[in-house]
Amino acid sequence: MAKTNKQISEELGNNLDEMEYLKADSDFLRGTIEQSLANPITGAISQDDAKLLKFHGSYMQDDRDLRDERRKQKLEPAYSFMIRVRVPGGKATPDQWIAMDEISNNHANHTIKLTTRQAFQFHGILKRNLKQSMKEINNAVLDSIAACGDVNRNTMCNPNPYQSQVHKEVNDYATHISNHLLPRTGAYHEIWLDGEKVLDSSVEKEPIYGSTYLPRKFKIGIAVPPSNDIDVYSQDIGLIAIVDNGELVGFNVTVGGGMGMTHGNTNTYPQLGRLIGFIPKESAVEVCEKLLTIQRDYGNRENRKNARFKYTVDRLGEQWVKEELNRRLGWKIEEARDFEFEHNGDRLGWIEGNGNWNFTLFIQNGRVKDTEDYQLKTALREIAEIHTGDFRLSPNQNLVIANVTPEKKDEIQAIIDKYSLTDGKNYTGLRRNSMACVAFPTCGLAMAESERYLPSLISKIEDLLDEAGVQDDEITIRMTGCPNGCARPALAEVAFIGKAPGKYNMYLGGGFKGERLNKLYKENIDENEILNSLRPLLISYGKERLDGEHFGDFVIRSGVVAKVHDGRDFHS
Repeated sequence: MAKTNKQISEELGNNLDEMEYLKADSDFLRGTIEQSLANPITGAISQDDAKLLKFHGSYMQDDRDLRDERRKQKLEPAYSFMIRVRVPGGKATPDQWIAMDEISNNHANHTIKLTTRQAFQFHGILKRNLKQSMKEINNAVLDSIAACGDVNRNTMCNPNPYQSQVHKEVNDYATHISNHLLPRTGAYHEIWLDGEKVLDSSVEKEPIYGSTYLPRKFKIGIAVPPSNDIDVYSQDIGLIAIVDNGELVGFNVTVGGGMGMTHGNTNTYPQLGRLIGFIPKESAVEVCEKLLTIQRDYGNRENRKNARFKYTVDRLGEQWVKEELNRRLGWKIEEARDFEFEHNGDRLGWIEGNGNWNFTLFIQNGRVKDTEDYQLKTALREIAEIHTGDFRLSPNQNLVIANVTPEKKDEIQAIIDKYSLTDGKNYTGLRRNSMACVAFPTCGLAMAESERYLPSLISKIEDLLDEAGVQDDEITIRMTGCPNGCARPALAEVAFIGKAPGKYNMYLGGGFKGERLNKLYKENIDENEILNSLRPLLISYGKERLDGEHFGDFVIRSGVVAKVHDGRDFHS
């Protein structure tokens, strides 16, 4: 039987990553965050507190556009904070949307970012406004607990506006799983909400996580075939809904997916979740907890670059993980049931379901803001003020105005028309299926532009699509500023991962259904090389593709790149 972390630590001595000691000594995630927030001398908090702050759903950042100039002026960096709001399944009320809009205006940079994990994200919050922002999020009956850090992150689920009854049940499971796996420490309520302090934290317990929480972040998502919009194979735990005669009966379970890697380190790689069996729906929360505790007990706490669950599964074997899961459950999961995915995009525009209507709005890279030409943020505020249904944040960074009653449909359509809001149907299939992470100027990990650059790059690629006659073809394209994989680039048919300013690794051959990894095609190339590389491939695709063949399948069939179904073959 595999050894636990305790046994490994006893054998090797104190050879764990420094983050493990920080967590253990943090007084259940309190650290000295309150003291750091009270320090008026700096706009920052201490580095240790910044690491612990992630468990509270916030990152300390600085404006990298201003970094050099402020250094010349002998000023400290332009520090600010990002807050990520936990929204299980991406479902929010109109009142919650209005609250998020107000926070973005009063405390952040007047924009709302819809993330690839169906969360709200604010940028540009100054330290003096951080606590008030947290209070206002709480007043909206939302929170940022465990939106970041070495814990289970926001639990995703398929919005499926055309399967409303199934979606409601699946969303309930996403909420139950997310809430059940929250840390139990009172630190969040003490620090941000003026909750009663625990006088003797030695009696405080974390029944699921323990005092050192998980070795690294952990992600869970629920997909409802035929849509794989949450990219279920990218999740540490993937649940695939099995629907029989319109009724949800249970879930197939995948384990060990994950997108992040490190440039130049072939011991790190993206990986696809492995299918291990079927469970009845009533067991979903229990199974997720037991799988999480396997990672808690056996994940790598010595090397954070190899600490994700995917490496644990690869090291111990998926069969061992399945047997250990059965042992912890006290019963055996069943054989996986049949299912089929067709796509991992969104159904844009108006769709009717169960007597109500849903409008999926295309939001490029999930950035909700007003510009001189496009008053998106103002329009959504006006819709929220009259909407009686709900909003659903899409895993593709779009927004579903959901459960619109027939009586309200014309009113909402009038606002859509007034502000010329787009469902993206007039865009190319490439732009409709694009995603980008934030990257510059706020992400400290970014090596290259992403959100600010991808739209203009797509415009130039669209000229190639026109030349090749494939402008209407659905092609997934994703870009990240670093290899951490926040926009799930390793699953895209065309992907760019930043290496340096203006330089990217280019990957091809991911599966349109999100079922296959892509492969490195060219390394460290600039825009001219990107366009010169894509042009002959797209022209060949336009001339030689088979009926119904997607671009990712074409480049594999043509021998441009090899097929990759296992991350351990990603670099070979």
